[in-house]
Amino acid sequence: MTIVAARGLEPPEPFERAMEALAELQPGQQFTLLLDRMPHPLLRMLDRDGYRNEVNIRDDGAVEILIGRP
Repeated sequence: MTIVAARGLEPPEPFERAMEALAELQPGQQFTLLLDRMPHPLLRMLDRDGYRNEVNIRDDGAVEILIGRP
């Protein structure tokens, strides 16, 4: 599985990296996005466009989002 590491980056770089990974995602594929904070605009977009997503807050405070294309 692909991991897109976007921790420590200033906006809009994390969003841009997520969009690049989404553009390459084929039906049935998924990737994990690692961030420093909750990306509310990205989550709204994923829900609107029908992508599966599962958010997990890790013990170290990182936000881990599993994103899949149906």
